[in-house]
Amino acid sequence: MNKEDCFYLGKIVKKYSFKGEVLAKLDTDQPEIYENLDAIFLELRNNLVPFFIEKSQLHKSDLLRIKFEDVDTELDADSIMKSKMFLPLELLPKLEGNKFYFHEVINFTIEDINFGKVGIIKAINDSTAQAVFEIDRDGMEILIPMNDEFIIKVDRDKKTILVETPEGLIDLYIQ
Repeated sequence: MNKEDCFYLGKIVKKYSFKGEVLAKLDTDQPEIYENLDAIFLELRNNLVPFFIEKSQLHKSDLLRIKFEDVDTELDADSIMKSKMFLPLELLPKLEGNKFYFHEVINFTIEDINFGKVGIIKAINDSTAQAVFEIDRDGMEILIPMNDEFIIKVDRDKKTILVETPEGLIDLYIQ
């Protein structure tokens, strides 16, 4: 399984018991939908390795307590500590309307109601307080905040996102 075919689910953050159980911090608003998984991919030495799950249950709402097959001791658990967890993209719940996953809108066209075609989304930067669309406009980078109030329509068929940005925002980049 390639990382490009998967989505990041979370990270193993600590050991739970002396029998190899671990706690994983999930990167989701709906942790309950991942409570009964059969298997998961762990990133070990830059490779995705499948691990089968004996049992799992939510622990304190956003942590998942997991007992993997063949992880039976604290030493076994130590070997997977801090590992990132991944699942195949097809297991992502489908989003509708103006909700979207960051990876699915890469290469979508951004159009502004007042400005017109802005450019193509090349990346989404979510390392700051406000996530931003990184847009390529003929070699020029334009950043537009991913604000729910700006996003008017996500059209998956046409691969476009219609936005209404504050007056002058796009002009700042084009002057």
